[in-house]
Amino acid sequence: MSSGAKSGATRIARRRLDGVLLLDKPAGMSSNGALQQAKRLFRVEKAGHTGTLDPLATGLLPICFGEATKFAQALLDGDKTYEATVRLGVTTRTGDADGEEISRTDVRVSEADVLNVMAGLVGPQLQMPPLYSALKHKGRPLYDYARAGIDIPRAPRSIEIHELQLVACSLPDIVIRVRCSKGTYIRVLAEDIGQALGCGAHLAHLRRTASGELSLADGVSFDVLASMTELERDRLLLPCDALLQARPRVELEEGDAVRLQHGQPVLVSPAASLGRGGPLRAYRGKTFLGLVDAVDGQLSARRLMAQQASSSEMLVA
Repeated sequence: MSSGAKSGATRIARRRLDGVLLLDKPAGMSSNGALQQAKRLFRVEKAGHTGTLDPLATGLLPICFGEATKFAQALLDGDKTYEATVRLGVTTRTGDADGEEISRTDVRVSEADVLNVMAGLVGPQLQMPPLYSALKHKGRPLYDYARAGIDIPRAPRSIEIHELQLVACSLPDIVIRVRCSKGTYIRVLAEDIGQALGCGAHLAHLRRTASGELSLADGVSFDVLASMTELERDRLLLPCDALLQARPRVELEEGDAVRLQHGQPVLVSPAASLGRGGPLRAYRGKTFLGLVDAVDGQLSARRLMAQQASSSEMLVA
């Protein structure tokens, strides 16, 4: 057998598979590493995740397969919920437990002090992204510059802390629960708490418990996935529209659905029920069609499911 034939024999059969995996990402693995492992495990042709978690962090990392990748932006734009352990009295170069220690200070604060500081951090605000982050400057992530000792100027970004609760207080550690807007760095929030208390702090542990409407309670680990058959794993996947449950729903008749899928606008009566806005989740019976925009009772396609998408078709990659 030729070397080319041997190489071809080891190729993995990739599937066109649509759905959403609620992965409980382990510590020590990058989000892209988790994505690639899930892609191999499910043998899928196309996949993407819906919001980066640092290697230090664990918890919910929704992974989209196939047609679900079209709707990942809904979760990227959605709120996130975290449970974090903040260690007071120690600052690090990266703002988390992976970084080199910079300073150490005695912690002489009370639980009441912590609660008072946390109350002042709720609401809309500007947050400076950390230098050790994956944000890009001239095509390179900021952490590349940071490791080279280059401090790149950064602009503060608008974020919002919707909820900030104290779960446990066992000084010098506090455990907090945060619900926040996209783009919020919990490392920076931990540092802000420490600075306001006058003792410094860093993020010791982080676990994402929710992303948009999706919850870690329904998540599954790689260890559990590895123990399952392929059919059992496939049954865990949520449908593509699970990413969009916060969007209003509109039902279409067969003829209107066909017109929409062919790129034609659709008039819906009564127009007043739609008004101006969107996007909406569009359905024909139980079949999810995709996202549509609504303006004065007229629907137009924004992002539709592929009509010929199939989970059973096999490709060799």
